[in-house]
Amino acid sequence: MLLVEDETNIAKLLKSAIGEYFYSFTIAKDGKEGLEKFKKIKPDIIITDIMMPKLDGLSMTKQIREENEEIPVIVLSAFSEKEKLLKAIDIGITKYFIKPFDPEELLEYLKELSDKLDKKRVFNLSKNLIFDKNKNNLFSEEKIINLTKREKEFLRLLIDNYPNVVDVEKIKTTLWENEEVTDERLRTFIKRFRNKTSKILIKNISGQGYLISPDNI
Repeated sequence: MLLVEDETNIAKLLKSAIGEYFYSFTIAKDGKEGLEKFKKIKPDIIITDIMMPKLDGLSMTKQIREENEEIPVIVLSAFSEKEKLLKAIDIGITKYFIKPFDPEELLEYLKELSDKLDKKRVFNLSKNLIFDKNKNNLFSEEKIINLTKREKEFLRLLIDNYPNVVDVEKIKTTLWENEEVTDERLRTFIKRFRNKTSKILIKNISGQGYLISPDNI
């Protein structure tokens, strides 16, 4: 959870009221700091004020949307800002609360949102294999499969592009940035990945690249 709020008292109130319900609760004092912390901690949910110094909440949200179109953004606004907020809905705001708001009402909404996010974060690869998008972890019958950072990046790359084929060059540049990688090295890497996971999880499309096997989804 990332809260972007320049009013210290409101930030403290919210952290006290709902902070314990989240694994982590980070506060930023303006839109500029909010954008920096978004890139650093990659939160699941963002709550932001509109009028803030350096960068307002709507401008920050617009920049965040360029990197992540799906992350829920909840806006806290003064009643006088309502018209401005309604005109900016196309930015992709998930919901807004007018100040002064009831923290319990906000918490109830966040609980509903968290339940939906939990369902979306799980990607079923097969009957026994499940990938947790939030933690980038692969599970087989509820037991974690120990993957390297590069193997996790590879799996995430294929999942994010499913059902499309990911070409060989994109895999190489994503996993081995600024390195020269031969086709043989990539094949060896994928062979080891299959040995750890499943022989039929990754399908090779000759002359094109690789994808998650649709037979297993």
